[in-house]
Amino acid sequence: MVESSVKKKRLKGILYIYYSKPEIQKAIFDFCENRETVPRYFEGFGKRPDTLQYQGDIFELVKRGATSFHCSEEIWEDPLKLSSDFSEEETNQIREGWDLLLDVDCKYFDFAKMTAKAIIKTLDRFGVENIGIKFSGSKGFHIIVPWKAFPKEINGIKTSDLFPELPRKIIGFLREYSQKVFREELPDDFYHQFKNVNIKRGIKCRSCDEIAQTYDETEFYCNFCRIAEIRKLPKDTEAKKYFCPECKRELTVKKISEFLECKKCNKDSKKNPGNFTSTEEIDLFELMGLDLILVSPRHLFRAPYSLHEKTGLASTVITREELKNFDLKDADPMKIRVRNFLPEVRENEAAELVMESLDWAKNREMISGDQEKITGKYAEFKPIKLKEIKDEQFPPSINKILSGLEDGRKRALFVLINTFRSIGMEKEELEKKIFEWNKKNKPPLKEGLIKAQLKVSYRRKPIMPPNFNSEYYKAVGAQLTEEEIRMKNPVSFIIRKNLGNKKKKTPKKKKS
Repeated sequence: MVESSVKKKRLKGILYIYYSKPEIQKAIFDFCENRETVPRYFEGFGKRPDTLQYQGDIFELVKRGATSFHCSEEIWEDPLKLSSDFSEEETNQIREGWDLLLDVDCKYFDFAKMTAKAIIKTLDRFGVENIGIKFSGSKGFHIIVPWKAFPKEINGIKTSDLFPELPRKIIGFLREYSQKVFREELPDDFYHQFKNVNIKRGIKCRSCDEIAQTYDETEFYCNFCRIAEIRKLPKDTEAKKYFCPECKRELTVKKISEFLECKKCNKDSKKNPGNFTSTEEIDLFELMGLDLILVSPRHLFRAPYSLHEKTGLASTVITREELKNFDLKDADPMKIRVRNFLPEVRENEAAELVMESLDWAKNREMISGDQEKITGKYAEFKPIKLKEIKDEQFPPSINKILSGLEDGRKRALFVLINTFRSIGMEKEELEKKIFEWNKKNKPPLKEGLIKAQLKVSYRRKPIMPPNFNSEYYKAVGAQLTEEEIRMKNPVSFIIRKNLGNKKKKTPKKKKS
């Protein structure tokens, strides 16, 4: 209690001096633009939603007792429009984008630096070179990949609407890949250093080397209704009462069976008892401390150059070169150098990372058997192999697109890719046709965007293009004909035209 009051007094002693600096105010304000931004006080956080309207708001809030500022990784049209009552659709409507924010929350400072270096190396390997790095203010680091680096649409879906699903997949991929990089950098005396440290060790999966999770398969029984219920509970779960769904009486525990499960390849010791082996190896995922919780709707993180209440240090931005030798004293609020946390990036710089992450996530789903299944009328859809298709067999709206566009080019790309794949067009011919079409656009789409969309498309089964009554065709200025409206979809139009030509009979020869 005495230590807490001392820290509080020390922090109060520098608050006014630190936050009165124009360069600190500007750094915080510029980064927090269009983000939900909430001040923190000694007793807790301020009201939500909130945002900074003017640079001077920062010092005014400090004068009222604010100690730090926390902002969203999501970028909003107007943060003040946010409501906890919003549906997902309503939230998507005002979300303009999101930054990928990697939170290295490791309690061992030197290994936090190693983790950050491993993540940066991994990002480099997948073409993401322009990143921001900052010290969290305590023992960890934040690494940011700006929104501008990501494709704005994936398979016709706005990437801004893919939060938090897409960034979670990217972080899952980075977490697994960077563990390999992290392992390469481990010092020779690594395991000796952690010999007596209380950090998770355990049973390792032979298939993938992941540390297995331990669960209790607990059988509950209702003595009144004579019915049993089995629940899978994490080992050492805090005691909790469970009740019968019929009579609402408390269930009694009849039997507990411990088993192991590998979350990576979905194997368990019940079906695969020989797949697990004891190990003294440390769970590197736990040690690295890459926090997935941060990727959730309206989650806040410490804004750059905000002070940390417990340490009194500044959440300072650093360069790659400074990371290796960075020390806590380098975050002294009276000595820091102000930099921009958001670097300049290349358009679609993170496209390869996105594709690799989606592919990784899909493979995990296939291993676990939890992949999303296509249902409805296209569940059994297979591409129709059509040959020698002539331009006149395409619908007028498709030919309108192929003549080149000024508006709606991204939607048109989605239509063309799925139309061509659905009629069985060979990959080489499809790509040739797409890139020839793009040359006619004013201006053409970025080549990287097209390649990214093609890569995503080829990693799944073909899907039907939108029907003619979709907004897609209005967006490109297509005037639909009665024939198109009657045939409903570009694929059915092309099939009819193609088969119609084949059925034309050649004139019979007259008998002599």
